Amino acid sequence: MKTAAELKFGETGIIGDIDASHPSSRRILEVGFTPGQVIQLINISAFNDPLAFSVRGTIIAIRKNEASCIKLI
Repeated sequence: MKTAAELKFGETGIIGDIDASHPSSRRILEVGFTPGQVIQLINISAFNDPLAFSVRGTIIAIRKNEASCIKLI
C-alpha cells in the first residue's frame, strides 16, 4: 500500500487508513487527514522535508516521517 510520503509532486490520493502505531497519528487525524479524504502533494521543500499537502481546501505541511503513516487507497 502506498503512503502519502511516496506521492510525487502534483499527484493525488485518497486516504485509506492512518497507522495508529505511529506517534503522530493522533495529530495527523486532528488536522484533517482522515480516511476517505482526497489529498494532493502540492509542495516539496529543498531537502524533501517537510511536504505540503492540500486537504479539505487547506494547505498543511507535515514531516515526511509523519506522512509515512498515511496509507492511501
